[in-house]
Amino acid sequence: MNIRQFRYSSDNMAYLVYHGEKAIAVDPGAVEEMLAFAEAHRLTIERVTNTHSHYDHVTGNSAMLKRTGAEFLDCRTLAHDSVIPVDGEMLKVYRTPGHMDDCVTFHAGNALITGDTLFNGTVGTCFSGDMKGFLDSIRFLMAFPPETRIYAGHDYVSESMAFARIIDKDNPAIDRYLAKYDPVHVVSTLADELEANPFLRFNEPAMISIMEQRGLPVKTELDRWNSLMELY
Repeated sequence: MNIRQFRYSSDNMAYLVYHGEKAIAVDPGAVEEMLAFAEAHRLTIERVTNTHSHYDHVTGNSAMLKRTGAEFLDCRTLAHDSVIPVDGEMLKVYRTPGHMDDCVTFHAGNALITGDTLFNGTVGTCFSGDMKGFLDSIRFLMAFPPETRIYAGHDYVSESMAFARIIDKDNPAIDRYLAKYDPVHVVSTLADELEANPFLRFNEPAMISIMEQRGLPVKTELDRWNSLMELY
């Protein structure tokens, strides 16, 4: 399957996942650009869905549905480990709550569309209040192969790496991460995230030492996760 990324509202990201002649629109805020791409590539947008129900991610739903006659898949009703057919291929769905209770991640080939659960360089704010559930979701995503591409709901790369440098100024992976950054096509690998994203490094001795120096709890994984989120 193929993934096409579209930027809208300065830092939001929308996606078309497509195969053959069919496509599904995810967080379709860039309605006109997505429709133009679909027309140019002779794609029929069969379904519309979202990574979660925050307003900035659903803002394009009505227009996209009206213009295409597509089926709407409410992210709140999508089951964990379910699949959505895309012209003979299967887009997998994983429930990844934490940022919000209804957050989902979509798995297409060797790529994950993670919405506001895992950003390129950081993680989302825990609006759900379920820190343990959020940690479980992050650990689930961390278990994918290192070459897995991460497509997020926003482009926060510059701000995230600036924050990472404040936390861990001696981490050489930050410069490598920024050297790969392309605002026209915002993507990273899970390997990149595991090296540079401080919120995925809660078990690393260097990060544990930083938290200890700040007097933050580090005894358990959940302690360390909470401590990192407190820094955030």
